[in-house]
Amino acid sequence: MFEYFPGNYVWNLGVVAALNSGGLIDEVDRACRPIREAAARGEDAGTPDFLRSWTALTDQLVTQAEDAEKVGHTRTAGQLYFRATNYLCQAERMLARSDPNRLPTYRRVLDLAQRSFDLRDPRITRVAIPYEDTTLPAYFSAAPATDDGPAPVVVMVNGLDSTKEHMYSSSHWAELAARGISCLMLDQPGTGEALRLQDLHARIDAEAWASAAVDWLETRDDVDPARIGIVGWSLGGYYAPRAAAFEERFALCVAWGANHNWGAVQRRRLEREGERPVPHYWEHVLWVWGHDDLDAFIEFADGVHLDGVVERIRVPFLVAHGANDRQIPLEYAHRSYEQAVNSPARELRIFTPEEGATEHIGLDHLPHVSTFIADWVADTIVGDDATAASTPRVPR
Repeated sequence: MFEYFPGNYVWNLGVVAALNSGGLIDEVDRACRPIREAAARGEDAGTPDFLRSWTALTDQLVTQAEDAEKVGHTRTAGQLYFRATNYLCQAERMLARSDPNRLPTYRRVLDLAQRSFDLRDPRITRVAIPYEDTTLPAYFSAAPATDDGPAPVVVMVNGLDSTKEHMYSSSHWAELAARGISCLMLDQPGTGEALRLQDLHARIDAEAWASAAVDWLETRDDVDPARIGIVGWSLGGYYAPRAAAFEERFALCVAWGANHNWGAVQRRRLEREGERPVPHYWEHVLWVWGHDDLDAFIEFADGVHLDGVVERIRVPFLVAHGANDRQIPLEYAHRSYEQAVNSPARELRIFTPEEGATEHIGLDHLPHVSTFIADWVADTIVGDDATAASTPRVPR
């Protein structure tokens, strides 16, 4: 992995995520160069400096975008808003829950994303998914194939610290759209806007909110209800298989990072084994799950695992994992694959250092993983004979 800040894994992960989600190396370098000394103080201490520097870059791009809009250069403006969204997402992700800048920064991310949709990606719209007594915020990417009738769709779900704006910046939805597949980028409970603005916390029974998403998709004339898949990255590698195990309307499942036993990972992190995804880690984790006592939470987190769950998956199932993932042990990818004995077409894809994408969810070479997954999804649910994919595939 490209390591701009030696010894600071969390900040480096943010840098490569930005670069591999449409960022430009010159712009990222301008944001990072002034905060090298701050990075050396550790992942937590320098986050206000990270925000200031990346916000300054965002401000510069927004000014350029507004100037371009004034003279009618809407494509240029849309591209600038897209990159500004990407950069500010990474800065917001670094902040502690208690930081007073967190919510204002996220609200600005929402505004920038909408400006980007309006000028760059008009096929993406903001939607609200009915859920219990409220709604879940999401973005819906309508593939061009929907112009000719109902199309397959993927429900894409977050991990511990990502948002639907990170999904947008990743452009995975665009890879799916090019293959005839729409995408619902969902802020499920415990993530993104659902957590930040609605105080909706994560839950072990992910099928509760996943089923709500399927219910909503089935009301749309542009969705083929027989071809709805679910893809989850990072902690979504727990949520998506859990949802597919108990919500039988999903036609496929992808664990983009095999979070087979997230509870056990938390116990390892208490002992400082393995890397953490964000600064101010335990504050963030307790916020996500709605807990205020760490000891009690660790006991609760023991229930966040897929043992006895993936056996229930009866649709095609892909497990994609980096060989050198420093957050989630590689053994969990093998465990998810080996236990999914009732999937008619299961595949384990391990990304190696030689090809790249070997870090957590392939952030060090994100487009490589994204296109592999998009191809697998397309092979599985696009075309008249796609749903007949029942020949088991061997691990690579």
